[in-house]
Amino acid sequence: MNDTVQVRPPVLTGDRSPSLLKTPGHAHAWTPARARRRFRSGLSVPTAGIAAGHAQANLVSVPADWAYEMLLFCQRNPKPCPVLDVTDAGSWSTPLAAGADLRTDLPGYRVWEHGALVAEPTDVVDYWRSDLVSFLIGCSFTFEWALTSAGVPMRHIEQGRNVSMYVTARQCRPAGRLHGPMVVSMRPVPPEHLSAAIRESSLLPAVHGSPVHCGDPSGLGIEDLSRPDFGDPVIAAPDDIPVFWACGVTPQAVLMASRPPFAITHAPGQMFLTDTRDEQYRVA
Repeated sequence: MNDTVQVRPPVLTGDRSPSLLKTPGHAHAWTPARARRRFRSGLSVPTAGIAAGHAQANLVSVPADWAYEMLLFCQRNPKPCPVLDVTDAGSWSTPLAAGADLRTDLPGYRVWEHGALVAEPTDVVDYWRSDLVSFLIGCSFTFEWALTSAGVPMRHIEQGRNVSMYVTARQCRPAGRLHGPMVVSMRPVPPEHLSAAIRESSLLPAVHGSPVHCGDPSGLGIEDLSRPDFGDPVIAAPDDIPVFWACGVTPQAVLMASRPPFAITHAPGQMFLTDTRDEQYRVA
Protein backbone atom coordinates (compact mmCIF):
# COMPACT_ATOMS: atom_id res chain seq x y z
CA MET A 1 0.00 0.00 0.00
CA ASN A 2 1.23 3.48 -0.85
CA ASP A 3 0.21 5.72 2.06
CA THR A 4 1.80 8.84 0.55
CA VAL A 5 0.23 8.75 -2.91
CA GLN A 6 -0.18 12.18 -4.48
CA VAL A 7 -3.76 12.98 -5.44
CA ARG A 8 -4.52 15.31 -8.31
CA PRO A 9 -8.14 16.55 -8.08
CA PRO A 10 -10.04 15.60 -11.23
CA VAL A 11 -11.62 17.82 -13.82
CA LEU A 12 -14.29 16.27 -16.02
CA THR A 13 -16.56 18.96 -17.40
CA GLY A 14 -14.38 21.53 -15.70
CA ASP A 15 -14.75 21.56 -11.92
CA ARG A 16 -18.12 23.27 -11.63
CA SER A 17 -17.78 26.86 -10.60
CA PRO A 18 -20.73 27.19 -8.24
CA SER A 19 -20.06 30.93 -7.94
CA LEU A 20 -21.51 31.16 -11.44
CA LEU A 21 -24.64 29.25 -10.43
CA LYS A 22 -27.32 31.43 -8.92
CA THR A 23 -28.79 30.35 -5.60
CA PRO A 24 -32.17 32.00 -5.01
CA GLY A 25 -31.74 34.79 -2.49
CA HIS A 26 -34.51 33.44 -0.23
CA ALA A 27 -33.12 29.88 -0.18
CA HIS A 28 -31.96 30.34 3.42
CA ALA A 29 -35.65 30.25 4.42
CA TRP A 30 -36.48 27.05 2.52
CA THR A 31 -37.36 23.94 4.46
CA PRO A 32 -35.01 21.02 3.78
CA ALA A 33 -37.88 19.22 2.02
CA ARG A 34 -38.38 22.16 -0.32
CA ALA A 35 -34.65 22.31 -1.06
CA ARG A 36 -34.60 18.59 -1.85
CA ARG A 37 -37.58 18.99 -4.20
CA ARG A 38 -35.78 21.79 -6.02
CA PHE A 39 -32.65 19.68 -6.38
CA ARG A 40 -34.71 16.72 -7.57
CA SER A 41 -36.14 19.03 -10.24
CA GLY A 42 -32.65 19.88 -11.48
CA LEU A 43 -31.45 22.91 -9.48
CA SER A 44 -27.66 22.54 -9.19
CA VAL A 45 -26.07 25.04 -6.77
CA PRO A 46 -23.78 25.06 -3.72
CA THR A 47 -25.78 24.45 -0.56
CA ALA A 48 -23.99 26.83 1.85
CA GLY A 49 -26.67 29.05 3.34
CA ILE A 50 -29.64 26.98 2.14
CA ALA A 51 -32.31 25.79 4.63
CA ALA A 52 -30.82 27.72 7.52
CA GLY A 53 -30.55 25.84 10.80
CA HIS A 54 -30.56 22.33 9.32
CA ALA A 55 -27.66 19.91 9.16
CA GLN A 56 -26.04 19.12 5.83
CA ALA A 57 -24.19 15.94 4.91
CA ASN A 58 -21.56 14.70 2.50
CA LEU A 59 -22.35 11.52 0.57
CA VAL A 60 -20.14 8.59 -0.38
CA SER A 61 -21.62 5.31 -1.67
CA VAL A 62 -19.39 2.27 -2.16
CA PRO A 63 -19.98 -1.40 -3.04
CA ALA A 64 -20.79 -3.60 -0.06
CA ASP A 65 -17.44 -5.40 -0.24
CA TRP A 66 -15.74 -2.04 0.44
CA ALA A 67 -18.22 -0.83 3.05
CA TYR A 68 -16.50 -2.28 6.13
CA GLU A 69 -13.24 -0.64 5.14
CA MET A 70 -15.01 2.67 4.56
CA LEU A 71 -16.67 2.43 7.98
CA LEU A 72 -13.31 1.59 9.56
CA PHE A 73 -11.65 4.44 7.70
CA CYS A 74 -14.26 6.88 9.05
CA GLN A 75 -13.86 5.51 12.57
CA ARG A 76 -10.11 5.99 12.37
CA ASN A 77 -10.40 9.48 10.88
CA PRO A 78 -13.32 11.12 12.70
CA LYS A 79 -12.27 14.74 12.04
CA PRO A 80 -12.69 14.58 8.24
CA CYS A 81 -15.21 11.72 8.24
CA PRO A 82 -17.73 11.97 11.12
CA VAL A 83 -20.49 9.49 10.26
CA LEU A 84 -24.11 10.60 10.68
CA ASP A 85 -25.77 7.58 9.07
CA VAL A 86 -25.01 4.41 7.10
CA THR A 87 -27.63 2.77 4.88
CA ASP A 88 -28.37 -0.86 4.17
CA ALA A 89 -26.99 -2.15 0.88
CA GLY A 90 -29.04 -0.85 -2.02
CA SER A 91 -31.11 1.55 0.09
CA TRP A 92 -31.47 5.19 -0.95
CA SER A 93 -33.38 6.34 2.13
CA THR A 94 -32.22 7.68 5.50
CA PRO A 95 -33.98 8.51 8.78
CA LEU A 96 -32.23 11.88 8.64
CA ALA A 97 -34.71 13.06 6.00
CA ALA A 98 -38.24 11.70 5.70
CA GLY A 99 -39.14 10.66 2.16
CA ALA A 100 -35.78 11.68 0.72
CA ASP A 101 -34.06 9.84 -2.12
CA LEU A 102 -30.27 9.83 -1.99
CA ARG A 103 -30.18 9.17 -5.75
CA THR A 104 -31.95 12.40 -6.74
CA ASP A 105 -32.11 14.86 -3.85
CA LEU A 106 -28.63 16.38 -3.96
CA PRO A 107 -27.86 19.23 -6.35
CA GLY A 108 -24.84 17.47 -7.86
CA TYR A 109 -23.11 14.09 -7.87
CA ARG A 110 -19.85 12.53 -8.95
CA VAL A 111 -19.48 8.99 -10.30
CA TRP A 112 -16.12 7.23 -9.93
CA GLU A 113 -14.59 4.14 -11.55
CA HIS A 114 -11.22 2.85 -10.38
CA GLY A 115 -10.44 6.23 -8.83
CA ALA A 116 -11.27 8.21 -11.98
CA LEU A 117 -14.12 10.69 -12.26
CA VAL A 118 -16.37 9.48 -15.09
CA ALA A 119 -19.57 11.54 -14.73
CA GLU A 120 -21.05 14.55 -12.91
CA PRO A 121 -24.83 14.06 -13.16
CA THR A 122 -27.59 15.84 -11.26
CA ASP A 123 -29.08 12.47 -10.29
CA VAL A 124 -27.63 8.95 -10.12
CA VAL A 125 -30.73 6.81 -10.71
CA ASP A 126 -29.16 5.29 -13.81
CA TYR A 127 -25.92 4.58 -11.97
CA TRP A 128 -27.43 3.08 -8.82
CA ARG A 129 -26.55 -0.49 -7.85
CA SER A 130 -28.19 -2.91 -5.45
CA ASP A 131 -24.92 -3.45 -3.56
CA LEU A 132 -24.21 0.21 -2.75
CA VAL A 133 -23.83 1.18 0.92
CA SER A 134 -24.14 4.92 1.50
CA PHE A 135 -22.36 6.93 4.16
CA LEU A 136 -23.67 10.34 5.21
CA ILE A 137 -20.81 12.31 6.71
CA GLY A 138 -21.10 15.51 8.72
CA CYS A 139 -20.53 18.78 6.83
CA SER A 140 -19.00 22.04 8.07
CA PHE A 141 -21.81 24.01 6.38
CA THR A 142 -23.82 22.87 9.40
CA PHE A 143 -21.81 24.89 11.90
CA GLU A 144 -21.72 28.04 9.77
CA TRP A 145 -24.96 29.20 11.35
CA ALA A 146 -23.42 28.92 14.81
CA LEU A 147 -20.44 30.93 13.61
CA THR A 148 -22.68 33.54 11.98
CA SER A 149 -24.75 33.85 15.17
CA ALA A 150 -21.51 34.50 17.05
CA GLY A 151 -20.63 37.33 14.66
CA VAL A 152 -18.12 35.45 12.49
CA PRO A 153 -18.44 36.57 8.85
CA MET A 154 -18.74 33.87 6.20
CA ARG A 155 -16.81 35.37 3.29
CA HIS A 156 -17.82 32.71 0.75
CA ILE A 157 -21.53 33.26 1.44
CA GLU A 158 -21.07 37.04 1.28
CA GLN A 159 -19.40 36.61 -2.11
CA GLY A 160 -21.91 34.04 -3.43
CA ARG A 161 -19.18 31.42 -3.79
CA ASN A 162 -18.54 27.85 -2.82
CA VAL A 163 -16.15 27.34 0.09
CA SER A 164 -12.47 26.82 -0.78
CA MET A 165 -11.19 23.25 -0.30
CA TYR A 166 -7.61 21.97 -0.47
CA VAL A 167 -5.85 18.62 -0.54
CA THR A 168 -3.26 18.66 2.25
CA ALA A 169 0.04 16.92 2.86
CA ARG A 170 -1.46 15.20 5.91
CA GLN A 171 -2.16 11.54 5.32
CA CYS A 172 -5.19 9.94 6.95
CA ARG A 173 -4.84 6.75 8.93
CA PRO A 174 -5.43 3.93 6.40
CA ALA A 175 -8.02 1.18 6.72
CA GLY A 176 -7.54 -1.94 4.63
CA ARG A 177 -7.41 -0.89 0.99
CA LEU A 178 -8.41 2.71 1.73
CA HIS A 179 -5.78 5.40 2.15
CA GLY A 180 -5.17 8.98 1.11
CA PRO A 181 -4.70 12.61 2.19
CA MET A 182 -6.97 14.78 4.29
CA VAL A 183 -8.90 17.54 2.54
CA VAL A 184 -9.68 20.78 4.39
CA SER A 185 -12.10 23.64 3.89
CA MET A 186 -10.86 27.18 4.52
CA ARG A 187 -12.72 30.21 5.81
CA PRO A 188 -10.99 33.58 6.26
CA VAL A 189 -11.70 34.84 9.78
CA PRO A 190 -10.99 38.31 11.22
CA PRO A 191 -8.60 38.08 14.21
CA GLU A 192 -11.19 39.45 16.63
CA HIS A 193 -13.54 36.58 15.71
CA LEU A 194 -11.01 33.74 15.75
CA SER A 195 -11.74 32.57 19.29
CA ALA A 196 -15.49 32.51 18.56
CA ALA A 197 -14.93 30.48 15.38
CA ILE A 198 -12.87 27.93 17.26
CA ARG A 199 -15.24 27.80 20.24
CA GLU A 200 -18.47 27.47 18.27
CA SER A 201 -17.21 24.85 15.82
CA SER A 202 -15.63 22.78 18.62
CA LEU A 203 -19.11 22.33 20.11
CA LEU A 204 -20.21 20.48 16.96
CA PRO A 205 -17.81 17.52 16.63
CA ALA A 206 -20.31 15.55 14.50
CA VAL A 207 -19.79 18.09 11.71
CA HIS A 208 -15.94 18.27 11.86
CA GLY A 209 -15.63 20.24 15.09
CA SER A 210 -12.73 22.58 15.76
CA PRO A 211 -10.20 23.64 13.12
CA VAL A 212 -7.19 21.47 12.32
CA HIS A 213 -4.98 24.48 11.51
CA CYS A 214 -4.98 28.28 11.63
CA GLY A 215 -2.65 30.64 9.83
CA ASP A 216 0.20 29.81 7.44
CA PRO A 217 -1.21 27.34 4.86
CA SER A 218 2.25 25.87 4.24
CA GLY A 219 1.80 24.05 7.54
CA LEU A 220 -0.67 21.83 5.67
CA GLY A 221 1.38 21.69 2.49
CA ILE A 222 -0.89 24.20 0.73
CA GLU A 223 1.09 26.45 -1.61
CA ASP A 224 -1.47 28.90 -2.97
CA LEU A 225 -4.79 29.82 -1.35
CA SER A 226 -5.95 31.43 -4.58
CA ARG A 227 -5.99 28.03 -6.28
CA PRO A 228 -8.24 25.67 -4.27
CA ASP A 229 -8.41 22.04 -5.36
CA PHE A 230 -12.19 22.05 -4.97
CA GLY A 231 -14.72 24.86 -4.73
CA ASP A 232 -13.96 28.52 -5.41
CA PRO A 233 -11.26 30.98 -4.39
CA VAL A 234 -12.61 33.26 -1.68
CA ILE A 235 -11.41 36.84 -1.24
CA ALA A 236 -10.15 37.55 2.27
CA ALA A 237 -10.08 40.93 3.99
CA PRO A 238 -6.55 42.29 4.59
CA ASP A 239 -6.29 41.16 8.22
CA ASP A 240 -8.21 37.88 7.89
CA ILE A 241 -6.59 34.70 9.18
CA PRO A 242 -7.07 31.54 7.06
CA VAL A 243 -8.74 28.91 9.25
CA PHE A 244 -8.86 25.28 8.10
CA TRP A 245 -11.36 22.61 9.05
CA ALA A 246 -11.22 18.91 8.15
CA CYS A 247 -13.53 18.37 5.18
CA GLY A 248 -15.96 15.69 4.07
CA VAL A 249 -14.49 15.79 0.55
CA THR A 250 -11.66 13.70 2.04
CA PRO A 251 -13.34 10.43 0.88
CA GLN A 252 -13.09 11.69 -2.71
CA ALA A 253 -9.32 12.11 -2.34
CA VAL A 254 -9.27 8.63 -0.81
CA LEU A 255 -11.20 7.21 -3.79
CA MET A 256 -8.63 8.75 -6.15
CA ALA A 257 -5.76 7.25 -4.13
CA SER A 258 -7.29 3.83 -3.41
CA ARG A 259 -9.14 3.24 -6.71
CA PRO A 260 -12.13 1.09 -5.73
CA PRO A 261 -13.98 -0.21 -8.83
CA PHE A 262 -17.01 2.03 -8.34
CA ALA A 263 -18.33 4.79 -6.09
CA ILE A 264 -20.77 7.70 -6.00
CA THR A 265 -20.25 10.93 -4.08
CA HIS A 266 -21.75 14.40 -3.83
CA ALA A 267 -20.22 17.16 -5.94
CA PRO A 268 -17.97 19.26 -3.66
CA GLY A 269 -20.02 21.94 -1.91
CA GLN A 270 -23.35 20.45 -3.05
CA MET A 271 -24.65 18.61 -0.03
CA PHE A 272 -27.57 16.53 1.17
CA LEU A 273 -30.01 18.62 3.23
CA THR A 274 -31.29 16.72 6.26
CA ASP A 275 -34.34 17.42 8.44
CA THR A 276 -32.12 17.41 11.54
CA ARG A 277 -31.68 20.73 13.32
CA ASP A 278 -28.11 21.97 13.76
CA GLU A 279 -28.43 22.19 17.52
CA GLN A 280 -29.11 18.46 17.79
CA TYR A 281 -25.40 17.91 17.09
CA ARG A 282 -24.25 20.50 19.63
CA VAL A 283 -22.52 18.91 22.62
CA ALA A 284 -23.05 21.76 25.08
